[in-house]
Amino acid sequence: MYDLTGFQRDLLYVAAEQDEPHGLAIKDELDQYYETEVLHGRLYPNLDTLVEKGLIEKGQIDRRTNSYEVTQRGHREIEARREWEEQYVAAEAEA
Repeated sequence: MYDLTGFQRDLLYVAAEQDEPHGLAIKDELDQYYETEVLHGRLYPNLDTLVEKGLIEKGQIDRRTNSYEVTQRGHREIEARREWEEQYVAAEAEA
């Protein structure tokens, strides 16, 4: 997870949250979060990177729509990242 960009981590988190996520559903969620449009030229290459890294599996819903499912490895990486972040967030809250 350490070698992902912040945008790629956001993609992974959004895909993990959704039931049967597809590209446009992920895009819509990120558009709201970033308060600006996420362009297709940014979205799909980054999803493909997550597929290549084994964090997401890419399927096909129909000829024009792909589905993206977070793999077991992807879920483990998310959990490990949360634990790592918690060390620092908890330490900050105590200070």
